[in-house]
Amino acid sequence: MSNNQFNQSNLPPELKKILGNAKLIILIVLLVILSFGTFFQVETEEVAVITRFGKYMRSVESGLNVKFPLIEKAIKVPVERQQKLEFGFRTLSAGVRSEYTKSGTMDESLMLTGDLNLADVEWVVQYRIEDPYNYLFRVRNPETTLRDISEAAMRQIVGDRTVNEVLTVGRTEIASRMEELTQEICREYSLGIKIDQVVLQDVNPPNPVKDAFNAVNEAQQEKETLINQAKSEYNKVIPKARGQAQETIQKAEGYATERVNNALGEVARFNDLYREYVKAPEVTKRRIYLETLEEVIPNLGNKVITDDKVNQTLPLLQMKIK
Repeated sequence: MSNNQFNQSNLPPELKKILGNAKLIILIVLLVILSFGTFFQVETEEVAVITRFGKYMRSVESGLNVKFPLIEKAIKVPVERQQKLEFGFRTLSAGVRSEYTKSGTMDESLMLTGDLNLADVEWVVQYRIEDPYNYLFRVRNPETTLRDISEAAMRQIVGDRTVNEVLTVGRTEIASRMEELTQEICREYSLGIKIDQVVLQDVNPPNPVKDAFNAVNEAQQEKETLINQAKSEYNKVIPKARGQAQETIQKAEGYATERVNNALGEVARFNDLYREYVKAPEVTKRRIYLETLEEVIPNLGNKVITDDKVNQTLPLLQMKIK
């Protein structure tokens, strides 16, 4: 120790000054490093997880926070930021005219449907991190795990449906079921992720059979058009025929009612006549006879009534020459 002091005392003043400045600079640098290692800022959409030698210690919210330098590490997790995973395509650049590519994604998007057809399914999983501890420490590579979960769930759902359901009417149901199933598996794995939405971007037949599939779709659409036209004609003709049939039935019922009522009236009239006839048969006969002649004679034209003792009727006839 005395040798060092002796050596330093023998140094020129300029060198002593340089050594003193160097110590000061080193001290300042160390203080700056310790300050940066002690204080850190957490943004409003983040939560910081503090680990000490890799072991979880605590979580801190947004704002200015402190930690032990060198021995503690802060891992910032964006819990309020919505993130997404793309399947079947990748976004090259986002903007007014976004650019996409399918290079290297066919293995994850080409799927077998329930009726043994192939479909190229593109979808997006939008999610948030709801539990930073589970996200960081429960599962290794949580984003890769979520990607595997999503792909497996989509293959299961598509495999339970026909290709027509996947391409047309079943898309909303598939997206809804996909969201439920993915969230359920994430909870089982304690992944610490909440699924916000699953969006089916595009569903198409594979390129080698796309033309044939489009031709089949056109034929099916034409079939549906013809069926709709037939139903339209049916709706025009059948109600009209039913109306006419109902009208005929009502007319027949009205005619039947009229005939029955007339028959009942005739029966009542006959019964009245019969009751009068029983009371005075001769008078009733004569009255009926005269009433009948009153109805019949006007329809006979000119009539000449003579005595059966008259031999010549010619003088009695008024000859009309046309």
